[in-house]
Amino acid sequence: MSDVDLTLEEALEDLSSAEEFLDYFGVEYDAKTVQVNRLHILQRYHNYIKAQGPAPADETSARAFYTQWLTQAYLDFVQSDALTERVFVVLQKAAGTSFVPLESLSSPKV
Repeated sequence: MSDVDLTLEEALEDLSSAEEFLDYFGVEYDAKTVQVNRLHILQRYHNYIKAQGPAPADETSARAFYTQWLTQAYLDFVQSDALTERVFVVLQKAAGTSFVPLESLSSPKV
């Protein structure tokens, strides 16, 4: 079965890489940007969709919905970078824990 024969729902289940999503939805992209940020783009895409709630019921509107949020997720990393965007929890936590006040350190007891 080719991509043309699949419903939107079936295609979404089969897509796995950022490049596959971008190609499927016809979003033009710079391969170098995607190569460096592919996981961040997909996570941001997921976060956008989750925040919006369910996609529209009809396939044409749903396709536009998914394309809009994928495009936005990609553009976030064209205009910024992974360290600035902090999509993943580990980067979010690192932003808040990089400073340790001197007062919090104690000398070892002998």
